[in-house]
Amino acid sequence: MSIKVEVRSNESLEAALRRFKRQCNFGGVFRLAKQNTWHEKRSDKRRRERRERMRTILRTSRRAEARTRRG
Repeated sequence: MSIKVEVRSNESLEAALRRFKRQCNFGGVFRLAKQNTWHEKRSDKRRRERRERMRTILRTSRRAEARTRRG
């Protein structure tokens, strides 16, 4: 997995760095690096992934509910 960011004309280096960080974040580079820094037991991994799934499910249901209230 390689992420490339070319500095556009009239773009500051800070803006290009922000784009690079955003692409790394969306690509999951930081998550992979964090996961590989220590060993995680299989049961702990399953428990964490289940919590993450529940969090995303609850978040999407709250957003959908908020949309229905507005419209």
